[in-house]
Amino acid sequence: MKKYVNIEYSGNAAIITLNRPESLNAIDRSMRDALIDAMGSVNRDGNVRAIVLTGAGDRAFSSGQDLSEAAGFEAHEVQAWMGHQCAMFQSIRDLEKPLIAAFNGTAAGTGFQIGLLADVRVGHADLLIGQPEVRVGLASILGSYLMTLHLGLSHNIEMSLLGRLLTGERAHALGLVNYLVSPDQVKAKALELANEFAQLPANALRLTKERFRLLTQPGFDEACEAVRRYHQAEYATGEPQEIMRGFLEARSSRRREREAGRAA
Repeated sequence: MKKYVNIEYSGNAAIITLNRPESLNAIDRSMRDALIDAMGSVNRDGNVRAIVLTGAGDRAFSSGQDLSEAAGFEAHEVQAWMGHQCAMFQSIRDLEKPLIAAFNGTAAGTGFQIGLLADVRVGHADLLIGQPEVRVGLASILGSYLMTLHLGLSHNIEMSLLGRLLTGERAHALGLVNYLVSPDQVKAKALELANEFAQLPANALRLTKERFRLLTQPGFDEACEAVRRYHQAEYATGEPQEIMRGFLEARSSRRREREAGRAA
């Protein structure tokens, strides 16, 4: 599991790190499986009273869905893919202990959605955060639902339709980030909050989280069903795959140019 997700401990806090820095901690099948396992493990651990979730490196919390995986799906595979994605999200929702997202860098798409499922979010002014699915041919379905839990309709529609990334400063102003600190203090602040949570009565926290989960579960379940339908319809047109392949080819071309420049 460490290849994809690493777990460390600090007192009664578990620190879970998304560990694919070479791909900006992009989410693929292996990462989904590892994150589901990690969430189950810390949830069962009686010594863990709070959890910090962050990303390896200093560039990204998670850049979102790994496009090299997504570009290869056929329409008939979308149901299973989205089912796996929702199972990952549900494993986060099922946590009985407080979760703090430490946004050390970019949190986009699926990475942003993972952060929205945390109880508290810590970031810095220059990070980039948002819901850019439309820019690769995917309707914003699950992400737009999760944003309804944090934003008013107007800001939600703007973020979902334009797909722009916001700065951490703007995200904080909108309430998407709870605490704004310097980049080198993001993890420390998250741990400070985890330690504060760890001192509170565990059963009261567990039951409060359970109540929030029960209130939002019907909407989450409906969004998961909708995202299967909408993405399958999109993939049947071939548009997302074409856009993603174009993006990957452009990225590969830029990498070759940089390598050629260094070799010159």
